[in-house]
Amino acid sequence: MKVLWVCNIMLPAIARELRLPYSNREGWLSGIFEQLTEKDKNKKIELGICFPAENREVCAAVNESGDFCVKGVPCYAFPENLSCPERYDSGMEVRFQEIFADFKPDILHVFGTEFPHAMAAVKAFGRPEKTLIGIQGLCYKIAEVYMAGLPEKVCSSVTFRDFIRKDSLKQQQEKFRLRGENEKEALKLTGHITGRTRFDREGTAEINGKAVYHSMNETMRRGFYEGEWQKENCEKHSIFFGQGDYPLKGFHFVLEAMPLILKKYPDAVLYVSGNSIISNKTLKEKLKLPAYGKYLLKLIRRYHLKDRVVMLGKLTEEEMKQRFLSSNVFVCASVLENSPNTVGEAMLLGVPVVASAAGGIPDMLIDGKEGLLFNPGDVPALARLIESVFEDEKDEEGVSLTQRLSGAGRRRAGMAHDGETNYRRLMEIYGDIAGAQL
Repeated sequence: MKVLWVCNIMLPAIARELRLPYSNREGWLSGIFEQLTEKDKNKKIELGICFPAENREVCAAVNESGDFCVKGVPCYAFPENLSCPERYDSGMEVRFQEIFADFKPDILHVFGTEFPHAMAAVKAFGRPEKTLIGIQGLCYKIAEVYMAGLPEKVCSSVTFRDFIRKDSLKQQQEKFRLRGENEKEALKLTGHITGRTRFDREGTAEINGKAVYHSMNETMRRGFYEGEWQKENCEKHSIFFGQGDYPLKGFHFVLEAMPLILKKYPDAVLYVSGNSIISNKTLKEKLKLPAYGKYLLKLIRRYHLKDRVVMLGKLTEEEMKQRFLSSNVFVCASVLENSPNTVGEAMLLGVPVVASAAGGIPDMLIDGKEGLLFNPGDVPALARLIESVFEDEKDEEGVSLTQRLSGAGRRRAGMAHDGETNYRRLMEIYGDIAGAQL
């Protein structure tokens, strides 16, 4: 059986073969790739992979030879302007038809609906009964809550950078709305969907109630299955926050919670990974500030947080893991998520998790047992939960809160993200679609 993956990124394994820098943004995809290439010893599946490439030289390096492979898997690149994911280019359909003609897939497996190539691929394939879309997030839902409670003045503001790039907050929200329209079209053209939460099941059913929904969890990056958080080894009163470069992630809520936390724990420190949008030391950096970045800086100044917030930048897999293990608590403050990888990775390592009860997150953990949940945007509740982790009170049996959360979280994540289980489930899904037992 020939299965062709349509990915949102160049897999790290491909990038390493091409000696190019790569993103760990969708580490779960590397996890399932490793499982499939290592576990399928009898070659029940003949896998192919296609991925977006903005660089023409990359496209040429992959496509011109006609036999570029990684771990025995043929790879194809298709051109796409990833900086404008709201724009649909019908020319991608032609490229996909060329790829299909060469690989001749029995099943098309599209990972994610965030980019227009998802719609292009399913349109070009034209076989809904053999098309599977894996849900990551839902853009049309994101568009509805994108501003995440920001003041209207901030939502309407436009910086020099925003004007030049045509990328103000309201324009960003509109781009998600347009991406959502492409997403809806792709979902209408598929016969099969994989997801993990009630949120993505109900959200996709609104668009295409006839598609068969297959439940399947994700396999995380290999490194996060090793190592275990220990309170005595972490930095006391340190908070780790995964990403804060757009409002949906709720960075502003965490900043608003910090002065409340600092009243009781004046040594508390907030570490933030990912792309920084608040750098402002040079004139060039100041000119590149987006409206949301300026608002975050305003909050940092208002609450005197300059020495309490550490921007880490983009981290490698190992750096991310070490930051998890060094932190007292991990926080996810998003107003909408499906099943964020950072929450899964934190739980795998046993890091105590405080997260918003948004989207599919409540399906990832039991509140009070495997993590602590608060209503999205409830800043006092967020602060109280972080403080409760710092306080770490013991129950009648002498077990502390962090011990309970760490142990139960690891067990839950270990089952949900078990690579062997998820590999077998994927084989079952492919078998169901193909009408064959694998």
